[in-house]
Amino acid sequence: MEELTQQALQKRVTNEDKAFAVFLYTPFCGTCQLTERMLNIILTMMPSLKLVKSNINFLPNISHDWQITSVPCIVIVERGKEKQYLYRMQSVDELYRHLLPLTQN
Repeated sequence: MEELTQQALQKRVTNEDKAFAVFLYTPFCGTCQLTERMLNIILTMMPSLKLVKSNINFLPNISHDWQITSVPCIVIVERGKEKQYLYRMQSVDELYRHLLPLTQN
C-alpha cells in the first residue's frame, strides 16, 4: 500500500479520474494497525485495488476539509470528491464488499 504525503494526496484527488480509497491512520493507533492488516489481506485478494494510505497527523488541510472525526478511516474518493467514509471496520469480509467496486471501474 503506497503512502502519500498531503501534497501527493491532494494531487491524486485532483488528477485521478477513477475512484480510489484512502486509508487514514495514526501510527500508534491499535485499531489502525488492525485495519491495516485487514487491508493487506484484501490487497492480497485484489491486487488491482486502488488503495493508498496517509498518516492523518501530516494531513491538516485534508483532515479539516474532509471533516475526519476519528481514525481509522477509509475515504472513498470519486471524481475529486470524497464520496463515502468508513469508520467501522468489523471484518475483512465487510471491508472487501465496500472496496470491491473500486476494482471494477
